[in-house]
Amino acid sequence: MFQLQYKRIYLEKKHVFRIAGGTRTNTPAILIQLQFENHTGYGEASMPPLYGEDFQTAEAFLKRVDLTSFKDPFNTEDILNYIDTIAPNNPAIKAAIDIALHDLIGQILNIPLHSYFGLKPKNLATSKTIGIDTPKIIEERVQEASDFKYLKVKLGSELDEEIINTIKSLTNQPLFIDANQGWKSKEEALEKTNWLKENGAVFIEQPLPKTALDELSWLAAQSPLPIIGDEGIQRFSDLKNASNFYHGINIKLMKSTGLREAYKMAQTAKMMGLKVMLGCMSETSCAIGAAAQLGALADWIDLDGNLGIKNDPFKAHHVENGIIHVNNKAGVGLLNPNWDQIPTL
Repeated sequence: MFQLQYKRIYLEKKHVFRIAGGTRTNTPAILIQLQFENHTGYGEASMPPLYGEDFQTAEAFLKRVDLTSFKDPFNTEDILNYIDTIAPNNPAIKAAIDIALHDLIGQILNIPLHSYFGLKPKNLATSKTIGIDTPKIIEERVQEASDFKYLKVKLGSELDEEIINTIKSLTNQPLFIDANQGWKSKEEALEKTNWLKENGAVFIEQPLPKTALDELSWLAAQSPLPIIGDEGIQRFSDLKNASNFYHGINIKLMKSTGLREAYKMAQTAKMMGLKVMLGCMSETSCAIGAAAQLGALADWIDLDGNLGIKNDPFKAHHVENGIIHVNNKAGVGLLNPNWDQIPTL
């Protein structure tokens, strides 16, 4: 029989985090422990305010979860279809259950999840995120990220030019650009994209509001750089028309409801000729460890969410010089998790 427990936690950020949509110093999260017989799996729901989930919505959802009719943890399709139909939306808390279930399966089989999904282990060069800030703070963040192959730069404000000029005065690291829907018109987006290409940008993530479909279609046809959908691509159903507006998609477990759907999204996107990026929120090593298991499917990796928090209760894959060394531990790759020692609110 399944037993599910959860804990509340605030993930405290090492630095104030600013993007085009706002500023925060922490992120509410729910940690999941899922037990079946003598095996245990762990999962996580990270819930930035932008996406509409919080402790109350997550706990209300969990109160409706009843796994007593399921006798086999390997019956993932039926279990996760049931979870998905409990209520609309709620992707992060659904992802927490999905991750915990897959971690549990990995523990039972004693294999890492990349093997479960039929993927080869791959060391991953993740980007390091630079938020919107003053030149002094930007300089500090760039210096901290000097060992990383890529920088992910948050734009979408009146500080765009200042931020890029500051970064380019310090480094020639290639840049992943994320405008977080912050640019106001297709003309502005194209002008900035041309300029950013000259300044080492690799791609542009969500340059315009996700609802500006005509403008995004025009921009995708004109852009000298790949346009990547983030807010505009949440779940598998969003892939249907994605190639009309984007050249690639940013898959995040907290948007996709977890590993099962993220895997399907990545495989389908590749068949459609779309680039695949694996991204994250502020997350612990549990969710980051889970996403890293799908790294072989990605063209670009942005899995640094655990590196930006002060109170990660888990340990998983070792990161050195910006490289995630995906381990061969069972499940998501956690190292000696201790549920009882995790503080809760």
